[in-house]
Amino acid sequence: MYKVILFFKDLHDKSFEYRPGDVFPRSGLKVSQERLDELATNKNRRGKPLIEKVEETEAEQAPEKDVVVETQITEPPKADKPKRGRKKKNAD
Repeated sequence: MYKVILFFKDLHDKSFEYRPGDVFPRSGLKVSQERLDELATNKNRRGKPLIEKVEETEAEQAPEKDVVVETQITEPPKADKPKRGRKKKNAD
């Protein structure tokens, strides 16, 4: 697994933008070892390494489990309706 260390647009993937901290390659994309070596070294157009290899830990290798968060929905308190009284007639 590789992590992006410098922003770049992947010219081999329709200029897809990678930002520092992103995982390379993105999900569903297959990349050759030659391309990985190119981006991980200064042998690319930018002349700087753009990605670095990251060792996977056991937590990253384990399949992700769905997390269920239960929330309680409460209705807002009902406001009292304003009382509509009759206008007083002048006793003139």
